[in-house]
Amino acid sequence: MTALTLSTAAASGLRADAIVVGVAKSPKGDKGLVVAPGAEAVDKGYGGKLAAVLETLGASGAEGEVTKLPAPSGFKAPVVVAVGLGTAPEDGQDKGTAFDAEALRRAAGAAARALSGAKKAAFALPIADAADAGTIGEGALLGAYSFDAYKENGKNAKNGKAPLAEVVLLGCKPRDKALKAAVERAVAVTEELNRARDLINTPPNDLNPESFAAVAQAAAKEHGIKVQVLDEKALTKGGYGGILGVGAGSAAAPRLVKLSYTSSKASKHLAFVGKGITYDSGGISLKPAGHNETMKCDMSGAAAVFAAVVAAARLGLEVNVTGWLALAENMPSGSATRPGDVLRMYSGKTVEVLNTDAEGRLVLADALWAASEEKPDAIVDVATLTGAMMLALGNRLFGVMANDDAFRTAIVEAAEEVGEDSWPMPLPEHLRKGMDSPTADIANMGERMGGGLVAGLFLREFVGEGITWAHLDIAGPAFNEAAPFGYTPKGGTGTAVRTLVRLAELTAAGDLG
Repeated sequence: MTALTLSTAAASGLRADAIVVGVAKSPKGDKGLVVAPGAEAVDKGYGGKLAAVLETLGASGAEGEVTKLPAPSGFKAPVVVAVGLGTAPEDGQDKGTAFDAEALRRAAGAAARALSGAKKAAFALPIADAADAGTIGEGALLGAYSFDAYKENGKNAKNGKAPLAEVVLLGCKPRDKALKAAVERAVAVTEELNRARDLINTPPNDLNPESFAAVAQAAAKEHGIKVQVLDEKALTKGGYGGILGVGAGSAAAPRLVKLSYTSSKASKHLAFVGKGITYDSGGISLKPAGHNETMKCDMSGAAAVFAAVVAAARLGLEVNVTGWLALAENMPSGSATRPGDVLRMYSGKTVEVLNTDAEGRLVLADALWAASEEKPDAIVDVATLTGAMMLALGNRLFGVMANDDAFRTAIVEAAEEVGEDSWPMPLPEHLRKGMDSPTADIANMGERMGGGLVAGLFLREFVGEGITWAHLDIAGPAFNEAAPFGYTPKGGTGTAVRTLVRLAELTAAGDLG
């Protein structure tokens, strides 16, 4: 894991492999560039001509654009890395307070990615307060992430380089309490988010329900979290027909993992429920060719929930947080659930399975009912649930549905605050009728159009009466098949971890209902 430290050292005298500075488009609408606050010493080293030099090199100041150039004479770092921040705010030159947090986060991430192989980089980006320091630190640590566990010598096969080893935030007093707290939060959240990324990227031959549960048990022991794992025998005894039905076709038996973080000062209780399909073949309703290769990511919801609970514990938040990981592998075999089978769920409801590839809602249904039994103040489930949500929102936004409009709005706002893109989605009542079954209480499929909303309506059936609930469909942004951007790598992204942590923080502070 990349280290994150604070320093008040002068940029010119710091021994590092590179110094990172920000550059932005002029707010006046012309084509000129402005050097962002924090880089004054570096600009001075170029005789006040850094912006002109960068323009000569073709830099535009666009978000995430990286330009490398030799450091000025007398600097101990050999390279300056200028990263684009987009358009500078009107007051950015003088006050340095108005750069968008997400622009700072993405810029730090892009710079960290560009510095793979370096041992130490000093970041001289705009830091007006502790929040900026945390934001930049978070972006750098997320951008430095690389999944190389299966690469020879633990190095990226493409460039043969290890991730950036250390990030130093310049202009920050190491003993300042607010700055120290912001950095500690950034480290805790990013380390757990990157752990979620590792889980998502792990091949399914090495990550199945049992091994995922073992990872959760080890982390729970390390951070003082109570953990309970229901194996196939306990699931059978308890009547968890949804989880058992989905896992019936696999040689790897399913698991339901409960992680409980409690605070002696808590007055609220949040429950997070994650879909954990460690591999999704579609079951008997087999996925078509070309749709199987990335299905190791179908446990991204469970990974996000796991990471969020551990992060809450590491941060010592004054709120009780329970995480439910519904883990199964969806495979076709002679013992697999068939289209037309009826499952009796943990709640007692029966479900006619019309499509075994609509399996995520089945495991979530059991976990939602189990979570409801504890009467939490709110439940949030997270799942790579439907391709329909990807068609609706693309690859970078997740949909948010809820049985309470105010709660849905609060989640969307929390996601925006931490830099995760989401969009509020409805639960149209007229779509519920499409899941009526002549055989069972409900079918696991309904109308094709609006399939993501139909899935949300199905899940709502398994939330306890009177409990505030929201559903996050992260199918689009959970796994990035395109090129890396900002602090987002190729592969597992850890989407929703930061939103869940922020919800827990807001609840602890009494600012969320």
